Amino acid sequence: MLSFQFEKYFYTNMSTVRASHILVKHTESRNPVSRRTGAQITLSKADARVELEQIRATLAGKQGDLPEAFAQAALARSDCGSFRNGGDLGEFGRGAMQKAFEDGTYALQVGEMGGIVDSDSGLHIILRTA
Repeated sequence: MLSFQFEKYFYTNMSTVRASHILVKHTESRNPVSRRTGAQITLSKADARVELEQIRATLAGKQGDLPEAFAQAALARSDCGSFRNGGDLGEFGRGAMQKAFEDGTYALQVGEMGGIVDSDSGLHIILRTA
């Protein structure tokens, strides 16, 4: 039987998650070029937030179809190269992503979509898938 301390350490530090995201870059992003279009980003951070809030509100009404609707939204709008995969980033563990993104992902339950997360890359909506 595993000790409580080991289990807590394992699930806090060693477990992996899987997530999809929609990234909207803005002029303050560390690399303000869309991986979807190749265009320089001219959107302000405030405008990026408004756009992402609208996308999130639309997705929030898609409970039964959320994974498919999320993938379609990522394909249509995400500025991350993962847009090709419907925003799917695959599995990752602690330390693999920027801290704000990692914390946002680990805070979600499987199947849950989070609020807007601000990272150096831009603004994200995250859907935890595993």
